[in-house]
Amino acid sequence: MVPVDNLLAFTAAATAIILIPGPSVLFVIGRALAHGRRVALLSVLGNGLAAVLVAAAVALGVGAVVERSVVAFTVLKLAGAAYLVYLGVRAFRQRGEKAELQVVSGSADGWRALRDGFVVSVTNPKTLLFFGAVLPQFVDRSAGAVPVQMMVLGLVFTVIALACDAGWGLVASGARAWFGGSPRRMATVGGAGGLAMIGLGISVAFTGHKD
Repeated sequence: MVPVDNLLAFTAAATAIILIPGPSVLFVIGRALAHGRRVALLSVLGNGLAAVLVAAAVALGVGAVVERSVVAFTVLKLAGAAYLVYLGVRAFRQRGEKAELQVVSGSADGWRALRDGFVVSVTNPKTLLFFGAVLPQFVDRSAGAVPVQMMVLGLVFTVIALACDAGWGLVASGARAWFGGSPRRMATVGGAGGLAMIGLGISVAFTGHKD
């Protein structure tokens, strides 16, 4: 089991890192602005499930294979970037009153929102690199069961991230609801959410190159 001192130190470090808005926060805000609270929160849950999977991969040593392969790393990154751009374009095209009606009728259903959040997170190589670089620093090998310790730390990180990202989603969806009285303003907000996701996808594609 993870020693208490290591666990507390990791919790403090993870909280400080998560509180700094990053790609996952921008994604959740974009989803909230484009589709509303329900889709945003389910996207957050999808992100969390993917983070658990990535943490497990790192704990079992699978993550190191992708991390060290330039081709695998690049393919993973570009796939995630392309999916983000696709989601942004879709949100932009569905902006405004029509998009709102589609969300209410269930076309942007829970499964799709959960799946989108999962795919975006699991194809983000920065999550893999972060877990691969940080988790081993807080493991005590003398305590045994290193993979289990790394999984525990990964779960702690995921729980903190879920809480923080859900907060961002609630704030952004609240702002969207405030604009709901005007179809024109709603269209503007929905379009802004779509453009935010497109911009995030482009940023992911052209940053963080593997040397």
